[in-house]
Amino acid sequence: MTGPDRDFWQQRFERQQTPWDRGSASPQLARWWADGTLAAGQRIAVPGCGSGHDVLALAQGGGMVVAIDFADAAVTLTRERLAATNVSATVEQADVLAWQPAAPLDAVYEQTCWCALHPELWTAYAQQLQRWLRPGGRLLLLAMQCLRPSAAEGRIEGPPYHMDINLLRALLPAAAWAWPAPPYERVPHPVGWTELAIVLTRR
Repeated sequence: MTGPDRDFWQQRFERQQTPWDRGSASPQLARWWADGTLAAGQRIAVPGCGSGHDVLALAQGGGMVVAIDFADAAVTLTRERLAATNVSATVEQADVLAWQPAAPLDAVYEQTCWCALHPELWTAYAQQLQRWLRPGGRLLLLAMQCLRPSAAEGRIEGPPYHMDINLLRALLPAAAWAWPAPPYERVPHPVGWTELAIVLTRR
């Protein structure tokens, strides 16, 4: 495959080389719970679930969560985290470019999966997100902003890969998705990156 493969991610989790991991759930989740974007009973997918901090928070809030990750080590960590707190969620080892939900989803929480995929795979992933959600379902997107100086030379570096807003608008066109008006809230990351918090609605 183009970009990092399953062994790459497996080794990162086995060696605990996961600088993107905050060690807790994203602070943006609390804001989305507070404003009603998230609600108990919603069917929510978490692609690229990693070590499961956000999965746990969503399930504790009453979400009906299915978590997906490419790496067995990440799946194991998420299951252990849930078991330690006696919280229930479905956790599956799968390729997000092939996985399909049993029924259309109410929401997809996208925080670390998209920026971990090589940009050559982004068109296919954007199509998957549209397939997963029901009409009116929401994509809760935290778009990683990590533009590197080498981008001026046309280089593609990652993961994480920089999620340019203009490219996202092309991959998630207004004909298929309702976009909120900018500006978008910036969510700081402990290692110095930021994320743009954007809630899109599938038409």
